[in-house]
Amino acid sequence: MLMEFNVKVLNQKYCVALDDKDELQHLKGEFVLPNSIVYLGGNALGARPKSSNALTQQFIAHEWDEKLTHHLNTDDHHTELPRDLGNKIAQLIGAENDEVMVADSTALNLFKTLTAALKIQTKEHPEANVIIAERDALPTDIHIIQSFIEFHQQLYTLEFIEDEYDLEQHLATGKVAVVILSQVHHCTGRLKEISTINELIHQHSALVIWDLCQSVGIYPIQLNQSQADFAIGCTYKYLNGGPGAPAFLWVNAKYLKTFWDPLNAWNNHKNPLDLLDFYEPFTGQKRYMSAHQPIISMRLIECGLNIFAKTNLESIRHKSLQLTDLFIELMEQECGDFDFELITPREHQVRGGHLSYNHPFAYEICQALSVRGVIADYRETDIIRFAFSPLYIRFIDVWNTVQQIKSVMQNVEWQIKPYHVAHTVQY
Repeated sequence: MLMEFNVKVLNQKYCVALDDKDELQHLKGEFVLPNSIVYLGGNALGARPKSSNALTQQFIAHEWDEKLTHHLNTDDHHTELPRDLGNKIAQLIGAENDEVMVADSTALNLFKTLTAALKIQTKEHPEANVIIAERDALPTDIHIIQSFIEFHQQLYTLEFIEDEYDLEQHLATGKVAVVILSQVHHCTGRLKEISTINELIHQHSALVIWDLCQSVGIYPIQLNQSQADFAIGCTYKYLNGGPGAPAFLWVNAKYLKTFWDPLNAWNNHKNPLDLLDFYEPFTGQKRYMSAHQPIISMRLIECGLNIFAKTNLESIRHKSLQLTDLFIELMEQECGDFDFELITPREHQVRGGHLSYNHPFAYEICQALSVRGVIADYRETDIIRFAFSPLYIRFIDVWNTVQQIKSVMQNVEWQIKPYHVAHTVQY
């Protein structure tokens, strides 16, 4: 960043200059964000698109109040929303049309993809019974895997890895059936290169499920090009789909005909309205979907995805790296004496969209910043996450955030007693 501007010290003027040249600056107007707030929690819950309010009111007043079930039963737009939204997400993850479904939750979709992957492996590699996960993966992913193993009466074993080298050692045993990995780590922000990892996993006849929750919408993903097998992700983070929005599920086309949802339900039945006493699965990607999806929430996802149609992921990634570069350098310049330790990689090729810092008073600092209008995200233990969504974060926001951090530390505000009261983290 300093070299880019040929200056020795970064200052407010240069941050304003960056904003003036920013080709994404007009997209901030697509979101509801008070001028007094710098929102750096987009990798936990994205900001609300402005179009969401009018759309919700129109749906309630017109499509619900006036038309009731007649509209829901005759309008294909609602019944096709999981597929239509999936096609929009496909453009963000390097997939083709009709390969992605928006449905259910990431936890449920992980259970479904794990079931499908192991059904394939049971037939093709019956000797493989090991499921691999990262030791520091998001705990809910681990819980799902453990419940899956318990449900299958301990037929499978869960083993943990520390890094890619550790993964190779486990794969060499020939016992690994499925590997579950996050492309961007939820705490450290480390980015994995999926093509190389996919190749390694496939060399040992294993399958891979990618969790894209922290990468979709912030990084150009290439699932088909990298020959991935399965992927899941959420829509309420960088995709700005709203609290509790349904997740998405991608299956490599070669597995479509054999994909099996462990929950034989209404919406993955081929002919549910025939009310038959036997189950016949849907022939297309609708077999990924267990239940009817919340229509209002699905429509809100559409609001967030429509904004991505106004730009491209290459521009988003470029600005993301600029924002995080600027923050790293400003933190060193302005807050270098306050014991912040960057745990996110500096190298672009292994850095996701957020930055994480260790500090012994991380929680208290996070609370003090929120009072000052800077919304960051605390994670155990002693980690502050700063997420920089290029769609609505400006370079001047980075400058202002670092100045607020500096003031909090200089004024020892993290020692104020109310800031020590813990609250529950929901996202």
